[in-house]
Amino acid sequence: MSRSAAALIAELRERARALGFDAFGIASASARPDLEGKLLAALDRGWHGGMEWMRETAPRRARPENLWADVKSVIMVGINYGPETDPMERLADNGLANISAYARMRDYHDVVKGKIKELAGLLARRAGAEVKVFVDTAPVMEKPLAEAAGLGWQGKHTVLVSREFGSWLFLGAIFTSAELPADAPHPESCGRCTRCLDICPTNAFPAPFQLDARKCLAYYSVEHKGQIPVEMREPMGNRIFGCDDCLAVCPWNKFASKAREAKLQARADLEHFGLADLLALDDAGFRSLFSGTPVRRLGWVRLMRNGLVAAGNSGDRRHVGRVESFADHPEPLIRGMAAWALKKLDPERARMRKARALANETDPEVTDEWLA
Repeated sequence: MSRSAAALIAELRERARALGFDAFGIASASARPDLEGKLLAALDRGWHGGMEWMRETAPRRARPENLWADVKSVIMVGINYGPETDPMERLADNGLANISAYARMRDYHDVVKGKIKELAGLLARRAGAEVKVFVDTAPVMEKPLAEAAGLGWQGKHTVLVSREFGSWLFLGAIFTSAELPADAPHPESCGRCTRCLDICPTNAFPAPFQLDARKCLAYYSVEHKGQIPVEMREPMGNRIFGCDDCLAVCPWNKFASKAREAKLQARADLEHFGLADLLALDDAGFRSLFSGTPVRRLGWVRLMRNGLVAAGNSGDRRHVGRVESFADHPEPLIRGMAAWALKKLDPERARMRKARALANETDPEVTDEWLA
C-alpha cells in the first residue's frame, strides 16, 4: 500500500469512528465470486418465500459489478445495536407485545444513511472517485461482503457475527470506483456451536448457514402479506414484529457491550409496550407511536394481525372483548386472526359468534378460520 493510500484509509477509518460506526472494512468488488451460485440455489429451492423481489433483482444482487459496472472496491461499515436486555426473557411475558430489538429504536436506514453519505463524500473528495451508498435499500448482499471486508463472518444463522459485537450489527455499504487496498476476510468462527440452529422454534434452517424464509417467524411477522399460516401461529408466541431468537443466543454477544457509547438505544416506551396497548391502538395511534421506526413500514393492519395472534397465544381472557370487536373489521386479515384468537381464548364465545360471522362473511379465508 502506498503512503497516500494508507493515509486515506487511516483518515476514513478515523472519520467512520467519529461518525459512530463501530466496524469498518474494505473488500474488493470481486471478492465473492461464489455468491451468484449460492443465491440462485436458494431461489431455486424457494427459500425466499413470497419475496419475489429477490428473484427479480437476482442478476444485480449476484455481483456488485452487475449493480454498478464501475465499482472496484466496497467499504463496509457497521453500527452496534446490541440490546440492553436479553430478548429471550421477553418471550416469557405474555402481557408484552414483543418487538425485535432492531425495531425498538429509530429506523436504522435513517441512522446509517446520513452517516454513510458523509463518509462517502469524504472518500469522493480525497480520491476523486465516484461513490454510491446502500443501506438495505438495493440488491446488495451486505453480509457476505462484510465478511469479505473482515467485519465478521456469516454465522450458521446466516447473520453476520462479530468477535466484538456478536450478532448485533447494522450494515451499510459504499461502492466506489477507487481501487482501495482490501482487508483480510474474516474466517468463519462458529466452531461446533449450534445454539442458533437449535433455538429456532420453527426449524427454519435446513442446514448450517442456510435459511428457509418459509419457516421463519421474522419473515411471517414482517414480510408476509397474508394470514399467518396455522402452523406458525402458536410458535409466534408474543412476537408481533420480528424474531431475535437465533441472534440472541449467540455466545459472541457477550462482547457486544464493548461499544455501549456508540450503539443505538431502544425507546423506553417500546421496551415495555404491552399487548393490551397494542390491541387498543387505532391506525392514527399506530402512525404516531411508531413514527421513525421500522415498525411503521408494516402498517397498522398487519401489525394488528400479528397482535391478534399474540392475543390468542396469551391465554389471557381479559383480551376477549377487544378480540371479538375485531371480528367485524373491514379488513379480512384482521377478521381472520380475530376468529382464530377468539376460539383460542374463549371457545364458547366463539361458538355463539360463529353463525353471525359466517352469515356476513365474504372472504373465503376468513370463512375457513371460523369453520376450522
